[in-house]
Amino acid sequence: MTEPGGALRVGLIQTRTPATHEAALAHVAPLVREAIARGARFVLTPECTNVLQKDRAKLLPTLTALEDDPVVIGLRAIAAETGTWIDVGSALVLREDGPNGEKKAANRQAVIDPTGAIVATYDKLHMFDVQLPSGETARESATYTPGERAVVVDTPLAAFGLTICYDMRFPALHRALALAGAKVITAPAAFTRPTGEAHWEVLLRARAIETGSFVIAAAQGGFHEDGRGTWGRSIAIGPWGEVLGKLDHDEPGVLIADLDLSAADKARAAIPVLANAREFTGP
Repeated sequence: MTEPGGALRVGLIQTRTPATHEAALAHVAPLVREAIARGARFVLTPECTNVLQKDRAKLLPTLTALEDDPVVIGLRAIAAETGTWIDVGSALVLREDGPNGEKKAANRQAVIDPTGAIVATYDKLHMFDVQLPSGETARESATYTPGERAVVVDTPLAAFGLTICYDMRFPALHRALALAGAKVITAPAAFTRPTGEAHWEVLLRARAIETGSFVIAAAQGGFHEDGRGTWGRSIAIGPWGEVLGKLDHDEPGVLIADLDLSAADKARAAIPVLANAREFTGP
């Protein structure tokens, strides 16, 4: 349950996920346990918590269905053992419905309740298909099938709206989540270093301000076995846009933040953008 006065202690896990599931579980589990030991009632891990491998040919043969994933199984066990909500920010898993028998993956968030049950999932809606000015390219749609629905999870702790990484660039999704009752929006990520340095914090603060929501962003950080680099700098932001806590580095670690959930109602009452928005025609 929430603490007296509506405060909720959350733990954000920053990882440098390895390229195998076994190593990934050994990496993330102690960090999750540390967050719980420090009083977190809700723990969020980053995008690609279960494996980080950019080579499609190497990645796909290692993937399983969500319920069979070793990292998800391990985190479900920790949730049940400790009575803690754990949000697997995303696991890369096989879809059940690949076209023409083709193996196709999903970038899937999974919310685990204190009994170890998966109570909600969300497949990343927006695929990171870009060519950056630095020359770095990405085409997530070559490997992953995007989701089709937004998800809000109503828990005894708070109502959480689920997003993943690139989703943070799409304000309409966040507005829909807030209108559906979300007070806290999750933003697990594996942000590139060039875009992270330029856009990470400002985008997350903007999404918090324009929806009057808490935004909690757990990140991958550093240089990974598969050769990619990620930005790190996990951060928790209040509904007025204030930074409640952040990691100023890209090393693995734990960020603890206390969320006064009543602040979301106060921010939305002070500047009622959710209520004041109008339909319009044109341009």
